[in-house]
Formats: sequence, C-alpha cells, structure tokens
Amino acid sequence: MPIDNSLVREAKSVIDDNQTPQAPTGTHDLMPPESARWESLLGLFANLSHRYSFGLVHTPMFEDVRVFQRGIGEVSEVVSKEMYEFTDRGGRHYALRPEGTASIVRAFVQHRPTTPFRAWYATPSFRYERPQAGRYRQHHQVGVEVLGSDDADIDVEVIALAQRFFEGLGLKSFTLSLNSMGDGACRPQYVEMLRSFLAEHQADLCEEHAKVYAINPLRVLDCKKDACQEVTEKGPFLEDVLCGECHDHLARVEEGLRQEGISFIRSPRLVRGFDYYTRTTFEFASDALEGAQNAIGGGGRYDGLVESLGGPPTPGIGFGIGIERVLLACDAEGVFVVESLPPVAFVVDATGGDQARRITASLRAFGISVDRAYDQRSMKAQFKAADRSGAALALVVGDDELASNSVTVRPLRTQDEQITITLEELFERVRKTGRIL
Repeated sequence: MPIDNSLVREAKSVIDDNQTPQAPTGTHDLMPPESARWESLLGLFANLSHRYSFGLVHTPMFEDVRVFQRGIGEVSEVVSKEMYEFTDRGGRHYALRPEGTASIVRAFVQHRPTTPFRAWYATPSFRYERPQAGRYRQHHQVGVEVLGSDDADIDVEVIALAQRFFEGLGLKSFTLSLNSMGDGACRPQYVEMLRSFLAEHQADLCEEHAKVYAINPLRVLDCKKDACQEVTEKGPFLEDVLCGECHDHLARVEEGLRQEGISFIRSPRLVRGFDYYTRTTFEFASDALEGAQNAIGGGGRYDGLVESLGGPPTPGIGFGIGIERVLLACDAEGVFVVESLPPVAFVVDATGGDQARRITASLRAFGISVDRAYDQRSMKAQFKAADRSGAALALVVGDDELASNSVTVRPLRTQDEQITITLEELFERVRKTGRIL
C-alpha cells in the first residue's frame, strides 16, 4: 500500500511542534556567565579602537546581494556556496552579511565621510558551512577599516591594533604572517604564471581545485589540503614579480612593524580568501589551536573595493577577528578568564517590599549594583537568594528598621560586625564615597 506523504508530513509537523525549540544548527545562545566574557572583550576592543581614533559604525545585517557579489567576488566560495540569500516580499534580492568589510565600504560610498575614514565594528556574520569548533553559521566579528589613504604607515597601525588586542587578552602563543598580493600593475602577470603552472600540475591538485583552478588561480594558494599545498610550494611566488611600488610599500610595512616591536613571518603563500585584497595581506594564527583552523584574525589592503561598489578610487585596509575563535585560543592558553560581577548588595525586606523598592532604586541611581527578592518570599528564602547572588552585603529591613527608617547592613562574605544606620545616613555616605561601607 503506497504511503500517503501528506500524512507523513502532518505527523512530522506534530512531532516537531511538540519538541522543545532549539537554536538552529550552527548557531549558539550566549548566556551568563559566558556573556560577561564577551562584554569584557568588546570593551577592550572598543577602548583600543578609540585609542587609535576609530569610530563605531553599525550597518544592517543584510544588504543588496550585489554588495557582496561585487565586493567579495561572484566566483568566491563565500558568495557561490556559503552566503545566505533571500528575496523579500517586495521582490528585492538580499543576502545576510557574510563578513564585515563590504558593508562598511557600502556605507562609505553612500555617505561619503571625510577621509581618512576610520571605522570599527562588532557584528554577527552568516555563512552556510559545516559547523566546527569556533566556526558557526552565525559567528561574530570585531574589526576595523581605514578608507582614504594608501600610506604604508596606516597598514602598520592597523596590524599593530590587532596585535595589541591579542596581547590585551593575554595571548602569547600566536604568530603574524605577512605578504603582498601586488596590484594591478604586477599581479596580472603573476596570475598568468600561476595559471600556467597549475595547468601543468592539474592532476596533482585536490579534487575541487583541479576543476576550477583556472577561474582564480590565487585561491589554490589558500587551499589547506595537502595536495594543493605540495603543488604550490614548488610554484612561482608573487614576491618574485612585485613591481617597484609594491615592493617599496611592503618594505615600509615591514620596517614599521619592526619599529613597533612586532614580530612577523613572511609568508609568500598567504593570499586571503576574497577578491578585493591588494598589496598588504596578513593573518594571525594561534599556535595553541590544533589543525588548519587556527587563524584568529586577519585582513589586508583593498585599494579597488570602493570603486567596485560605485565609489571614487579610494584605497582601504582593515581586518576582521572572529570572537568565538579567539576565545577558543584564550581557553587553550588559559587566559582571559572573566567572571560575572555580583551585585554589591542584596536587599532583604520582610515588611512588604516597599522599602526594598525604594532602597534599590536609590542605590542604583548612585551607581551601586543592587539586587533584591520578589514575590513576598520568607526571610530565610531571601537570605538564600542573597547568598546565591554573590553579594558582599545584605541590606536588611525588618519591622524595627521600617519603624526607624533605617537598614541593617550585614556582611555576607566576612566576619565583620553588622551595623544599623538610617537610610538618610546610608544615602549620604554612598553619595560622598561611592561605597556602602
């Protein structure tokens, strides 16, 4: 007897409807206490970016699909295989942002701010790929972009900012790789040299690149599979055909990094994954992470990207750092351990809650972190809640305290004596000193 597929679909729908909802595959919920670590990381990056005179830019998480097709490249793996695309109710073709740079450049082209334009961002990005440790279908990045200057010293500043960020997290076991991808004057010659070389060794390439190497030979250099790496190790390198201007630019970057005390490795195979890169490219990798997925951040110069999105010729450079990946590196090194800060005080009110409401509101207005219990819970239950909160002090309101408009301050983590003071005295003390005790 044939199966009625409509019944199967209906039964499956019933089963799904009865299941507890889960986060989509390749995504994750960020919950306390882990979220406290993200707060600290974002605060560190924001403060460092401000120190380097970058301003925050926040762009939509979806864009016209052409922003990424033109910017990243239609034949790139990200655009052709990994990008989330959709058509809205008005028939407009959009894509969820797969990376941060193209959206910042689109905003630059649209608003035309004064150059050099220095932007930092913190954003979710979306790619349909096989989830792995530190790699999610919705992952999160911090990054910076500078538009409007081709000075090699800008390259040094951008790389130095990333270096100081990693150091600020406490990371020590990481390396910086540096290369140049040339420009329109010298790269075409190299691309043809590489294409011819790969044609001679097509049979030795990995299955994927054996079919598509001719479309963009540079992507073969970025392949992590042994077959492609063995072939390209014997091939021509771009540094052998760099024009004079690109050579001098790279030399200036190297000298600047040395003056900053930043160690680096020249890596002639480093090309990055997007079509928009020119000249300086760089990548930070964690020695504490195993396998090919050890990159914790990277970027480079993209002197033609603004033009590809309809703007005037404008040089640019930037980087992106994956938050999930860099926190894995921190875990591997045992650094950047952040705990949620408990409230300073917990109000225990056995008189109905009015005083608890007044005290918490007043202390919060003075900048003190305060928590309290609700639902008319017993004194015993409230003290248990106070202990679980991690608060250093309990502010106790009983009948006596209510009658005298006072509060008993009871230390919860030390053997110090408790004291009873009027609310007027408490608020005046906090106003003057910023402290309860």
